[in-house]
Amino acid sequence: MRPRLAVLLPAFVLLSVGCTADDGSGTADPDPSDPSAGEIACAPNDDGLTLPDGFCAVIVHEGVGGARHVTATPSGDLFVALRSASGGGTIVALRDTTGDGRPDVERRFGTAAGSGLLWRDGWLYSAPDDRVIRYALADGALEPTGEPETLVTGLPTGGHGAKSLAFLADGTLLVTIGSASNACQQQSRTEGSPGMDPCPELEVRAGVWAFDGSASGQTQADGRRFATGLRNAYALATHPATGDVYATVHGRDQLSGLWPDLFDDQQSAEKPAEEFVRLAEGDDFGWPYCYFDPDTDTKVLAPEYGGDGAAVGRCADAVDPLVDFPAHWAPNDLAFYDGDAFPAEYAGGAFVAFHGSWNRAPLPQAGYRVAFVPFSGGTPTGEWSTFADGFPMGTVSPQGARYRPTGLTVAPDGSLIIVDGKEGRIWRVVHTGGEA
Repeated sequence: MRPRLAVLLPAFVLLSVGCTADDGSGTADPDPSDPSAGEIACAPNDDGLTLPDGFCAVIVHEGVGGARHVTATPSGDLFVALRSASGGGTIVALRDTTGDGRPDVERRFGTAAGSGLLWRDGWLYSAPDDRVIRYALADGALEPTGEPETLVTGLPTGGHGAKSLAFLADGTLLVTIGSASNACQQQSRTEGSPGMDPCPELEVRAGVWAFDGSASGQTQADGRRFATGLRNAYALATHPATGDVYATVHGRDQLSGLWPDLFDDQQSAEKPAEEFVRLAEGDDFGWPYCYFDPDTDTKVLAPEYGGDGAAVGRCADAVDPLVDFPAHWAPNDLAFYDGDAFPAEYAGGAFVAFHGSWNRAPLPQAGYRVAFVPFSGGTPTGEWSTFADGFPMGTVSPQGARYRPTGLTVAPDGSLIIVDGKEGRIWRVVHTGGEA
């Protein structure tokens, strides 16, 4: 048991569109820049989490509702996207004005639920499943000015419909558009059904699209396909030092269920790997024709396209991941560490939030954690480790787990914010000194 630790932390805000302040005044937002000095006492058991030595956690909100991604402003305000409207809005805003680490001002606004959320240069960008919108929101403001501006409409929905957002240095907006299917079969999830070849989904889905980050009224046809062959690149982020674009990719399911003559249940539980990839414009990562086999470190031909678990064929040209994770863990967000409060080995590395598996039987379900991917020389080392664990606090399954990580951001003070996708509980993780 870690001893109780007192940690000085600056104020922060977690925002959501459309409520009034908790003080009931309905007037100007409280100033986040000069909170009174406060002290956060980290919990003896890190509020249920298991962390590396030298770190501690504290719950800063018990639950904002079913959440997805989270973003921070330079003044320390945080915004959380909700997967459905809750409490008067679809984006939640919280601010700590007393310095004790627990938000005492909460706002909610917005009517379009979604996943992706980013603050950039005075705008809050939000990604409902079918479009991208942005709110005029100055740093230090808790609510946007006016109605949202619609940047892109008519994006494909259904299947892997959640959208994620990232920006290139030149202002290009990148949007993830996931696949509609598991493996582009002629008959969806039907045993032995061959895949469609070519897969028609690839024209408008299963990739990342690039748009003008400041132009309204765009459709998908106004953008360009930046990268393809990505079944569901739920997490998308730009490295703060190099400008390179990275994503984590949910691999396909049901190898044994759909092809029992080729794969047993244990193979299906352990394959394919979840992928951590770097995206360059024009890259093709191979879905639905290929998947990454962690046993051979190779992309192999999917059975829907004549594969037998070993044949490579056309997959020789597919881009490989830089890091692979266990199958079906569902990496839902990633955040690069650009703060200076953690030890040097964390600088420039990536935290990855795993929502957790549902289909690893006969093996136990797994994931439900935050991992860390170290970088060296601006690129991942290929290794990874568990950083934060213990979120299920019950049966490790989608229904039995109490909490499932789904959102990450690094706050301006260098702490790591972790958001749960079931109840919307929020943790802050800080480094308290000593070895990590």
